[in-house]
Amino acid sequence: MANRKILIPDVNHPITITKCSPTVIVKSGELNIARTKDALTLVEASYPPVQYLPRRDVDMSLLQRSQHTTYCPYKGEANYYTIPALGEAGLNGVWTYETPFEAVGDIAGYLAFYPDRVKIELAY
Repeated sequence: MANRKILIPDVNHPITITKCSPTVIVKSGELNIARTKDALTLVEASYPPVQYLPRRDVDMSLLQRSQHTTYCPYKGEANYYTIPALGEAGLNGVWTYETPFEAVGDIAGYLAFYPDRVKIELAY
């Protein structure tokens, strides 16, 4: 990672992390993957908001660690999980920053799900 650029969020590329007030439910059909009142909402620049759920509130038995990784210069290296029960749609459908950069350190130990692969509900 020594050669990778590290960027700090600023006015040109803001990142905010706030507590998500409603309960966040992640499912696919009858498969209940996660439910939490402790999600964090990360908003980065002009991207849609992303819900990050604490690992303790995700049914980790439904996930399988994959070898896939990606790098974000603002957040660090992302590791991925597959949801085998979803077949092809579940491939690398979950990501986590296990050791995120300091600016986004609050998301350490949290998981995020691709909303085009699972249903993410906000229950008020």
